[in-house]
Amino acid sequence: MTTLYRFLSEDDTSAFCHKVSAALAKGWQLQGAPTYAFDAARGVMRCGQAVTKEIEASYAPDMKLGEQ
Repeated sequence: MTTLYRFLSEDDTSAFCHKVSAALAKGWQLQGAPTYAFDAARGVMRCGQAVTKEIEASYAPDMKLGEQ
């Protein structure tokens, strides 16, 4: 059993919520609390959320994590 880790990030819009919701629908689980930071260069808030997923396959660096 292998645990995969992803960090999802996006501007603070519904796009971030959709990105996290899509990951949850594919079996990923929230890991910790979301984070927020102000991107001063762009003048927007950014969101981030770590997610993990257990899979039967072995990890490989060339895996496309979003497709797992």
